[in-house]
This record gives sequence, structure tokens and C-alpha cells, in this order.
Amino acid sequence: MATAAEIKDNEARYSDEELVGQLKKVLRRRMGTYSLLARLFRKEVDEPFLEELRRMSFPAAAEDERIERGYSLMAKYLSGVYENTLQELAVDYVRVFIGYGMDAYSAAFPYESVYTSERRLLMQDSRDEVLALYRAAGLEKDKSWPESEDHLALELEYLAIHTRRAIEALEAGDEDEAFANLMTQVHFMDDHVLNWAPMMTADMRKFARTDLYLGLSYLTEGFLAEDRAFLGEVLGLPEEGDEAAIRDVDD
Repeated sequence: MATAAEIKDNEARYSDEELVGQLKKVLRRRMGTYSLLARLFRKEVDEPFLEELRRMSFPAAAEDERIERGYSLMAKYLSGVYENTLQELAVDYVRVFIGYGMDAYSAAFPYESVYTSERRLLMQDSRDEVLALYRAAGLEKDKSWPESEDHLALELEYLAIHTRRAIEALEAGDEDEAFANLMTQVHFMDDHVLNWAPMMTADMRKFARTDLYLGLSYLTEGFLAEDRAFLGEVLGLPEEGDEAAIRDVDD
């Protein structure tokens, strides 16, 4: 993935149109990664999706070690598919995300409410907050999918949708609208995804028995961190700790 720094380095050499083209290319890759991650969290791997995964070319190297490790583990697993792979993955999906016990710590439950409520309960304030954001964006959960709105798959799809909207705005020449969609992603990541997903991906490593889901934990954790940094650079946001320590009281 091209970084925001690389795009910025090219400002002196390329026209605005070429820079926008570069940005759109990076955004399309981001959208594809968010969609892939969302599908992996949403439900078990079926035969068509397994074949799709096997046809994918995963990058051999990445700046973030977690991303590199994640892709490496997933590629290794997919290279050794055999007749019981789908069953093995289905069992592991249940083990990792659903659990076999009644304990609230028996799986890496992929819901924001579980990780942000004191008693690790579903359908708490986090669910209501993200539901309001989905509706404000004109989005509605498919009624055929029974999971709560604060499921990680939906939160990742929300980020993918706003990435697509940013691309469409750039294609229409509306940079302000593109900026607004990217800022929406920043706020959503800071207020929701990043305040719990890293804890969940760490828990995934306690339960996963296949390299596919072990790799998914590293890839998700690394990609979310890298993408938040990318958005901050593109939008010119201050890094943590860069804010002024004193401000003019008249501002």
C-alpha cells in the first residue's frame, strides 16, 4: 500500500489530477481490504469464498510486521487446503467467535458492546451509538443477518462504504465531500473500532487453531493501526501528543 507520506512526496512532481488519481488507487485498495476483513468476520468460509481466497495474491512484505505476519499465515494455510478444510474452518470459526461455554470470556466475541461494557454484555450503549450512525448515513442492516449492529463485520463494512463514497466524491471533483467521508472514518475509528478491536484480535490468538484465523487476527490489528495513521497523514491531522499545551483564551 502506498503511504500518505509517499503521496505527499510526489506533490512537487505530479499534477493535482495525478495526485488525486494516486489517492483514489490507494482508497480502492483500502476499500478492498475492509471488505475482505468484513467477510471473514461475518460468517464461516464457504466453498466459493475459499476458492476466492485461494486465488488471491497476498503481499509478501509490508511495513507493519503484523500485516506481514497475518498475510504470511493466511497464505500458508490456503496453500495446504484439503478435503476437510471447510469443516476445520467452520469448527475454528465457532471456537474463536462463538465459543463452546456460557462464560463471557470463552471466545473473542466480535461485538463492541462486549469489550466496552463492564459485564461484557451484548446490546449495550455501543450498539445504540453505531446504529444511530448507520441510520444517519442512510444505511440499514440486512434483516436476514441476525447479529447486533456493533458486530465488527458491520463496523468494517461501514468504513468500506465511506471509503467508496470518498472515491466517488473524488471522481465527481468534490474534494470537500471526499474529505468529509474520510473524516467520518477517522471519528468512527477513534470512537468505536479502535477502542475495542485490538483487544478482540488479541483474544482471537487465544482461541484460534488454524493459521487462517490466527493470521486474520494479526492482519486486522495491523491494518487498522496502519489505516488510521494513513488517514491522519492524508487529512493533515496532528499526531497524538502534537496538540498545543496552551491555547489563546480568545480563540
